[in-house]
Amino acid sequence: MEEKQSIMGPIIRMSLFLMVICGIIYPVAVTGIAQTISPAKANGSLVYDENMNVIGSELIGQSFSADSYFHGRISSIENNGAGSGSNNYAPSNADMIKRTLDSIEEWKKNNPETPVSEVPNDLLTNSGSGLDPHISPGAAYAQVKRISKATGIDQSKLENMIKQHTQGRELGMFGEEKVNVLQLNLALKNMLN
Repeated sequence: MEEKQSIMGPIIRMSLFLMVICGIIYPVAVTGIAQTISPAKANGSLVYDENMNVIGSELIGQSFSADSYFHGRISSIENNGAGSGSNNYAPSNADMIKRTLDSIEEWKKNNPETPVSEVPNDLLTNSGSGLDPHISPGAAYAQVKRISKATGIDQSKLENMIKQHTQGRELGMFGEEKVNVLQLNLALKNMLN
């Protein structure tokens, strides 16, 4: 009995010590460092309008459905960033095939002047997280005709805007070029005003 008590004392003390270190001190220190070094990123990379109202985040994709705006990737979560993920369907899954065919039909309806064969896959499929705020530059260029027709803005101006908002590869070699849809649509909104 004494042996069990002598073992339990150090176990309890070590557990309390680790709870204080890992559950209180470490999170407070990391949060403090993040808020000091990069407060915008630490607070979620929020995007504000001219009245300082939060309109979104650079890190979470939003659905845009108006013809006059660029559309992002298909989302599995429908504007709810509380969770992420997709159904992880295999390419042969019937639900995945139906969703893709529905996306193709939606594209044809909204963009009759751009053939489906010219549409990058990222406009017809969702990302692994379902939260991706980016599309490929090709996906943005594929929408130019529709947006030009809806807004009256010259296609060359829209293409130039896409070029200005295209982000390069990370460190010049990792990933692909991408365009943040929210930032692009904010620039488009400013162009319309």
